[in-house]
Amino acid sequence: MPTYNKLVRDRIPEIIEKTGKKFTISLLNDEQYITELKKKSFEELEEYMSTTTHEDVLEELADVLEIIHALAICHGSSIEEVEKIRERKAKDRGGFQEKIFLVEVEDD
Repeated sequence: MPTYNKLVRDRIPEIIEKTGKKFTISLLNDEQYITELKKKSFEELEEYMSTTTHEDVLEELADVLEIIHALAICHGSSIEEVEKIRERKAKDRGGFQEKIFLVEVEDD
């Protein structure tokens, strides 16, 4: 039986059960959950980095966004609050649409 030891989406046990396979799960406490969400964020970003098709890019970005939603809730906030902060930062410091690559800044 393969061992995964990783956070999975809420309906994965139900999906596995429908295949007739046996599985083992455990529920995480809040501290463990945040730790596993952080690990999952790296996993999803790595999957995004290895994509080669437009469809796969969008699938992986959706997974990254799902993790961000969950992390916002874990930290007592919401995706809407995160979006407000993102908008403020974009207004104050800009976004990344202009593709600016900083090479160096002269020291005083």
